[in-house]
Amino acid sequence: MTRYKCIIIEDEPLAQNVLKKYIGEHPTLELIAICNDALEAQGILTSENIHLLFLDINLPKLSGINFIKTLTRPPLIIFTTAYPEFAVEGFELNAVDYLLKPFSFERFLKAVNKVIEKLNASSTQNSSENEISFIFLKADKKIHRVELEAIHYIEAIGDYMKVVTDSGQLIVNETMKKLQEELPVKSFMRVHKSFIISRDRIKYIEGNYIQVEDKCIPIGATYRNEVLASIEKGG
Repeated sequence: MTRYKCIIIEDEPLAQNVLKKYIGEHPTLELIAICNDALEAQGILTSENIHLLFLDINLPKLSGINFIKTLTRPPLIIFTTAYPEFAVEGFELNAVDYLLKPFSFERFLKAVNKVIEKLNASSTQNSSENEISFIFLKADKKIHRVELEAIHYIEAIGDYMKVVTDSGQLIVNETMKKLQEELPVKSFMRVHKSFIISRDRIKYIEGNYIQVEDKCIPIGATYRNEVLASIEKGG
């Protein structure tokens, strides 16, 4: 599993501890250092290949925004601050995301997923398919890395989603819309208001039903024409 090196640049102990805890719970993040100011981080950036900075804006000696302006090739940046008025300037510096303190683990995870998507896109930019091969899903108080090729289908169950894979199922607290946005269209399609399926797992279509592995899934009336047209043209 690829590990992404990150640094916390933050002068508040409470914020340092929150970020350290969140990073420790993420399976692909590796915390290299916690720095109290930007100048302390400068030396680490010259000696380590750092992928991501969790950077406070209001820092002693040199602000986070001014620090980034001194770097010729900065890592990806997630700004952290208690001051929302700095958000616009932060995004003008191509920050991936902006976490307003105090922030939840779910909000942290959303920001990190953006970073990982950018890193994956960068590493595969010479590939004919610039798509992710996995996603991270939170279930059972853990963050699971789920390979896209292992997913059979996703089913909406009330306020939760059941993600069925080769190794079993995960119950995640996500919306169908959000999961659909994260999955590549080439590999997955919505066939019903309650189902997203893997194209590679389709066995056959009969009437208004589509067989995905051992699951018979209904095709919604509003999705039928799109589903059939997509299959006829091979995706």
